[in-house]
Amino acid sequence: MITPTCRRLLAGLVSAALAGSAAAQTPASYAQPTAVQRTDPMFVDGQATLARLMARKTRTGRAKNVILFIGDGMGPSTVTAGRIYEGQSRGVDGESNLLSFERLPHLALQKTYSTDSQVVDSAASASAMMTGVKTRNGVMGLTGAPRKGDCLASRGAEVATLAEIARAAGKSTGAVTTARLTHATPAAVYAHSAHRDWEADADLSPEAAAAGCRDIARQLVESPRGSRLNLAMGGGRARFLPQAGGGRRRDGRDLIKAWRAGPRSTYVADALQLNALRPGAQDHVLGLFDADHLPYELDRPASGSTVPSLSQMTAKAIDLLSADRDGYFLMVEAGRIDHASHANNAARTLSETAELSRAVATALGKVDLDDTLVIVTADHSHGLTISGYPPRNNPILGLATDEDGPGTADRKAYTTLTFATGPGGTKEGRDNPADDTTAAKSYQQSALVPLSSAAHAGEDVAIYADGPQAHLIDGVVEQSYLFHLMRYALGLDRPAPGVRSLR
Repeated sequence: MITPTCRRLLAGLVSAALAGSAAAQTPASYAQPTAVQRTDPMFVDGQATLARLMARKTRTGRAKNVILFIGDGMGPSTVTAGRIYEGQSRGVDGESNLLSFERLPHLALQKTYSTDSQVVDSAASASAMMTGVKTRNGVMGLTGAPRKGDCLASRGAEVATLAEIARAAGKSTGAVTTARLTHATPAAVYAHSAHRDWEADADLSPEAAAAGCRDIARQLVESPRGSRLNLAMGGGRARFLPQAGGGRRRDGRDLIKAWRAGPRSTYVADALQLNALRPGAQDHVLGLFDADHLPYELDRPASGSTVPSLSQMTAKAIDLLSADRDGYFLMVEAGRIDHASHANNAARTLSETAELSRAVATALGKVDLDDTLVIVTADHSHGLTISGYPPRNNPILGLATDEDGPGTADRKAYTTLTFATGPGGTKEGRDNPADDTTAAKSYQQSALVPLSSAAHAGEDVAIYADGPQAHLIDGVVEQSYLFHLMRYALGLDRPAPGVRSLR
């Protein structure tokens, strides 16, 4: 039995020990990081990052060239999951990995709403970046006044795109995409349409056809020589061919033939023909590598060598456009990030994101950042979530195993990646992913709300940049701000001294 005297003695000894411990670890002893702290890998990384950012170069001159990369549907969670996926695919630590564009030094967030919706679609979002004004969902190259599908109201509501302004100033212009060339994002580079789905004449409403509105494919091919894109690559061949030739056109026109009829104009249909092109040998190049969207990157090897990757198209586009001594504007879209997310198919979403990273790395290896502004962003986000408490280095496409967690109420496992809406949702209750192979390329992650196609998400998306005027990518900005920045960087905000000839 411990007597009261013993208790008082023990308490005194404990107090003395604690006081001695406190004296040995006074705040003065923490005036600098400890030795073990300074050797911690994250501490070393933080010091290196600080040194790199302190030494970075601010380029305040004007840009000769601008390359705008758009990851369609590539919201913040997609970037994070894509970073982990890309690292794990290479056998390195995914969590500490960085995608190529995440190494760009200048960063901002852009607000993505449209004039009529809290959550934007690709037509309105790309139009904001291309024209400097916001418009309605489903509309491109117009102000926000005309309603979607109102052909007559679109007359007089057209707004100039950055590509059209750049062409008028004598620069070359191009659009590259893994989607159809007439799809919303690439079409916003060159088209003005009251409905994003008017890709071929067969897609026009009877009222639009009667009112004389032109479909998007015609607008690409029939643009005046002084404003027509110098380079356009992607999918969507069927929108340019007559129905008798396997296409979708009711008017019987072969728009590929019409393109080739232009002076110094070339058409290519596969990767081999694309590789054979030489800079300066032609002024206008149309590349259509599939009847519809290009294959997903995970599926592209099955096409052999006929379909180029986004990286290959980007490399060739830069080579060809660089032949113009006046400079160029190029938009590159990873369009199928969005398509895979609409299908709740995370494997393809992340693979497409990794390919965009490779395309950006390819571009950075070919350009001089002293004269070329490179911007990487998204047009909108998707409802992809990263949740649960999976252990470090757990496969990003795997189950969110949490050994210390209480378990799910329905006693079923769940994946680290899930979606808010989409075809992965069920009315009968969710499936048990433990019974599936979640890493399979066609595996469909679960969704909370069942929809035939997942809805976009409305949060801000990131902008990454380097090159002349990249320091003006800063803070939280409107999506339409990017147009103003790119126009300023290219020097297109000031009148050109005299009239310049167009190629």
